[in-house]
Amino acid sequence: MERLSNRQRLENARRGLLHVHRALIETERKRYEREFGRVENSGTLLQLILHDPWFQWLRPISELIVQIDDWLDQDHDPPGSPDLAEILLAQVRDRLMPDAEGADFQRRYLRLLQEDPAVAVAHAEVRTLVNS
Repeated sequence: MERLSNRQRLENARRGLLHVHRALIETERKRYEREFGRVENSGTLLQLILHDPWFQWLRPISELIVQIDDWLDQDHDPPGSPDLAEILLAQVRDRLMPDAEGADFQRRYLRLLQEDPAVAVAHAEVRTLVNS
């Protein structure tokens, strides 16, 4: 079996992270709406995601997606630099490690993995993509 390039692996990881991110946002939107009422449109939702403390715990995933995008926009790592692609892939694996005793993201992620089948499916997909 042919080994994927770092670019392909990061593209796969990004695709999987986006799926997880969308599933988490949708689940949190529903929870938010039960508490505060309907979110009128996607622009309002975006503003909530960016600025409302309710969604703050999701920012580590958003930031990681941006870092991967930045790497993908470059041609390659400068010679002699650490392999940023491998570091980013390790961060994806670490960030998506649910843990009842872990950081805020890991605890909330574990809860949603157990409560929402869409999050569980997205999690399985990204783990497969990252480990390919």
